[in-house]
Amino acid sequence: MDSLKLEIKQLLIEALDLEDMTPADIDDDAPLFDTNGIGLDSIDALEIGIVLRKRYQLTIAANDEHTREHFRSVNTLAALVKSQQ
Repeated sequence: MDSLKLEIKQLLIEALDLEDMTPADIDDDAPLFDTNGIGLDSIDALEIGIVLRKRYQLTIAANDEHTREHFRSVNTLAALVKSQQ
């Protein structure tokens, strides 16, 4: 597993108190905000944004039309982090 994706999964688990999940439980392409995926909500999205900004010094614009797509899955979050490093 890519170390960045593993780190993002661990951040999600810790930040969102997903105590019953492990990084292996989160598929890289699973939708984070869909009932067929992890099933997170808008409050979780805010928390994820805060954690990613603190950890990776990301710039995330709430009014950016691509923000929703960046938060779709672990893969898209990893791509966002890589694009800003």
